[in-house]
Amino acid sequence: MTPTFWSAFADRMIPTDRITPSVLRTELLSGLTVALALVPEAVAFAFVAGVNPLVGLYAAFIVGLITALIGGRPGMVSGATGALAVVMVSLVAAHGVEYLFATVVLMGLIQIVVGVLRWGKFIRLVPHPVMLGFVNGLAIVIFLAQMEQFHVPGTHQWLSGAPLALMLGLVGLTMAIIWAAPRVTRIIPAPLAGIGIVAALVIGLGLNVPRVGDMASIAGGLPAFHIPAVPFTWETLKIIAPYSIILAAIGLIESLLTLNLVGEMTGKRGGASQECVAQGVANTVTGVFGGMGGCAMIGQSMINVKSGGRTRIAATAAALFLLAFILFAAPLIEQIPLAALVGVMFMVVIGTFAWNSLTILRKVPATDAFVIVLVTAVTVATDLATAVVVGVIISALAYAWQNARRIHATTYLTPEGAKVYKVQGPLFFGSAAGFAELFQVPSDPGLVIVDFEGSRVVDQSALQAIEAVAGKYEDAGKRIQLRHLSRDCHSLLAKAGHLMVDSDDDPDYALAVDYGVRTGVLGGH
Repeated sequence: MTPTFWSAFADRMIPTDRITPSVLRTELLSGLTVALALVPEAVAFAFVAGVNPLVGLYAAFIVGLITALIGGRPGMVSGATGALAVVMVSLVAAHGVEYLFATVVLMGLIQIVVGVLRWGKFIRLVPHPVMLGFVNGLAIVIFLAQMEQFHVPGTHQWLSGAPLALMLGLVGLTMAIIWAAPRVTRIIPAPLAGIGIVAALVIGLGLNVPRVGDMASIAGGLPAFHIPAVPFTWETLKIIAPYSIILAAIGLIESLLTLNLVGEMTGKRGGASQECVAQGVANTVTGVFGGMGGCAMIGQSMINVKSGGRTRIAATAAALFLLAFILFAAPLIEQIPLAALVGVMFMVVIGTFAWNSLTILRKVPATDAFVIVLVTAVTVATDLATAVVVGVIISALAYAWQNARRIHATTYLTPEGAKVYKVQGPLFFGSAAGFAELFQVPSDPGLVIVDFEGSRVVDQSALQAIEAVAGKYEDAGKRIQLRHLSRDCHSLLAKAGHLMVDSDDDPDYALAVDYGVRTGVLGGH
């Protein structure tokens, strides 16, 4: 590698004109805070997936490091997530962890293909109400995930009495410190201050509260290269492919929505396709190093951004700190009280939930309000990908229905006795039936002019509707003339042999008619 390459890489990590001791300190401390918050999440999600905690920790390190270096949005944090873990559990239970590793590799390859084909741009089609439902649902999911920490370690029995009161008190103290710390100093990120003070208090007083070590030991070695021990057969592919596709979709949707959310908070746009490739490379690598795969983590990303992390240094440092915990500092990290980490995540919940959405529900259209509530509920009940897809479908159907109702026409007679229909509104599959109902073929004169100046012909269904109307007039022995129709469209219709087209004042606007030409559905009957 040349010095030019390394200087360019360093500038990509953080522009050279912004490298100051203050910035570097903020980035490193933010990374340390994120790493501490990653530990219990990675362990918990490994338990959900039914694998060893180190499988989750290795995924958090590898996925976090690679996406930090080459991802589409500085400031984002990736790692093992619950949205993926709940899909993995059935695969692991039925076929074992080696099939999980193979699935993660294929998942990564699929994500790389999506990125190379630049399909990440379609995340722009997600409406704002869906985004609001997404963040609200995710905030609730993060909140509910913390409830596991209120169980007696190693059991499903809830804490009660004095232990519960002490746990709640420490959670409240952590939240209070995070709220107050920025008003005192910004040298240390508020979440890190909360974790440090509460941990020191618990360790110093010897308080008997659940700690990170009560979940599982996080001590381990470096992740080792390991080709998944599965037969490379068609049967194996049939087993892992459905899981890989689902995991790839969930991972990309959550990552791209987090990309947009972080971009809105920092005022900078991210590269959607670049993020898809980064997620794919990260998952492919983690699959051959014994990791469970992952995607962007909105909770940890919020911690990073609100702690001052704005460059790739913070997320990279978080991954490296996490590896250091595994290799060298496990005994110390295992002493951190879970209450401190729960307090941090509760503050993330408060900051993530779109509280303004509660006040605008009565102000926005009923369909948008319904989508916000629906996406929130589906996110909590199923998973993020399902919720977003449902929200987009409902929004698209509502939009199509609203536009379908806009089709109408005004009519008048010319001095020559011809009847003119001035069509208003888009003509597409949803409005094709309404368009046909506009015309009174039996009572119309011998010449009918249809003016599309106030309309746009959108799809093949629209072309078919125009041809059907023209056919009715032809069967009635009458002539029809089209105006302000795109040249491609009326040329195609003219092939049917029964249209007169006035094209003197026709504009040239784009129209997708390739399908009709290739298949012969329109024209050339």
